[in-house]
Amino acid sequence: MKLPDFFKEYFKQLMEEQEYRAFLDAFDGARCYGIRVNTLKIRPDELQSLLERDLEPVPWAPTGFYYPEGESFGKHPAYHAGLYYIQEPSAMMPAEALAPEPGEKVLDLCAAPGGKTTALGGKMRNQGLLVSNDVSPKRVKALVKNVELMGLTNTFITNETPDRLKTFFPEYFDRILLDVPCSGEGMFRKDRESVQSYSKYKSGECAALQRAIFDSAYAMLKPGGIIVYSTCTFNPRENEENIEFFLNNYDIEADRLEPTGGFEPSRGSWTKSKDQSLSAGLRLWPHRARGEGHFVFRLKKKGERKGNGQLASNAGYTSKEAEQAAEIYRDFASDSLNGLQEGIYHLQGSSLYLLPAYMEKLPPVRWEKAGLYLGECRNGRFEPSQSLLMAKKPREFRRVIRFDRNDHNITRYLKGETLFHAVDKGYAGSRGYAAVCYEDYPLGWVKQDGEMLKNLYPKSWRMM
Repeated sequence: MKLPDFFKEYFKQLMEEQEYRAFLDAFDGARCYGIRVNTLKIRPDELQSLLERDLEPVPWAPTGFYYPEGESFGKHPAYHAGLYYIQEPSAMMPAEALAPEPGEKVLDLCAAPGGKTTALGGKMRNQGLLVSNDVSPKRVKALVKNVELMGLTNTFITNETPDRLKTFFPEYFDRILLDVPCSGEGMFRKDRESVQSYSKYKSGECAALQRAIFDSAYAMLKPGGIIVYSTCTFNPRENEENIEFFLNNYDIEADRLEPTGGFEPSRGSWTKSKDQSLSAGLRLWPHRARGEGHFVFRLKKKGERKGNGQLASNAGYTSKEAEQAAEIYRDFASDSLNGLQEGIYHLQGSSLYLLPAYMEKLPPVRWEKAGLYLGECRNGRFEPSQSLLMAKKPREFRRVIRFDRNDHNITRYLKGETLFHAVDKGYAGSRGYAAVCYEDYPLGWVKQDGEMLKNLYPKSWRMM
């Protein structure tokens, strides 16, 4: 790979000759590919059995696995069932470092396209509140889809600037993940075109933006709370030097991460102070471990963390219209679902939501998804959402159309084609909504009318 001369010269001055040569050679090496198992739906051993594969574990991520280049893991029915997320292996570390607990209030401030958010939601077991934000309206659409695909229900997805978001959540969160926009040097091997747009000024520009974002994140973090700062770049200006700035200008301290699986300590020796606490973070170098370049540092805000108090009440409504829509939803649920999950119902236009924990009403921010999107209420009728289906187990549906893993109807369904197999599945003559399942994992809805199954799989999700 042809790298900019100023980039090579910068790291030549930082590194010893032998490491510098190995570092440059790594850019011509093979990139790494990985998946992370969605434990809200399936265990790692169950997924490997379903895929009939023995995958190699990612050493720093208990639910992460490598897969060989050239394999189409994005086209497998198990992907469409939300059983795994395709993620670069080194990018799995920030969520591991943050280590959120069920019931906490957590913020993923720069969240799209959703790899880290979905990892955090899995660790939280859908309990507590996960606010997932991205400033880009376009990128936040991908975030919503991935949250729905993975079956997350505790997520409030916002589309705000960090500076505005902090006015609504002062010292609110137990943990914050800050995977900041960066110069992306660590992704050169993965995205070779990015080398062409790289400039000698980009890292300095990014460092200034990262400090502004951190300032907002710090304002939203509780005393005693944890923040994980991460980038996918090698440059110490955006990494150790920024951490040095944070420690010098905020009431915060380093919270050491233990090197694991090929991740090495961050390099405090590359800063002005050469403070050893600046070596408490982690770096992944592609010439030393199987992954792309990554930097992760955990910080703790000084002070004593307070608890979160009571969750939102078991049932309620944000408006009279929401109460009316909830009754229409309950009628649907009595016909199509086994059991009913209650909570705080919110109606936005014709869209009905079940709000996540700690939220009895929504703050006046731009948002895309609030908890569990149940579906649409129109003209006294309820149309269930894909989000609702993806968050449930087969036992929670009154009608299930189950296809074995090798049944060609799975592919037909995912392509949006009509199915005619209700008789084969024991529901001849039945009418109403049914869940199509790949083995024991829901894929989407059909509307059944006798032997006919109308395919309701979302057009934007269909397999091409």
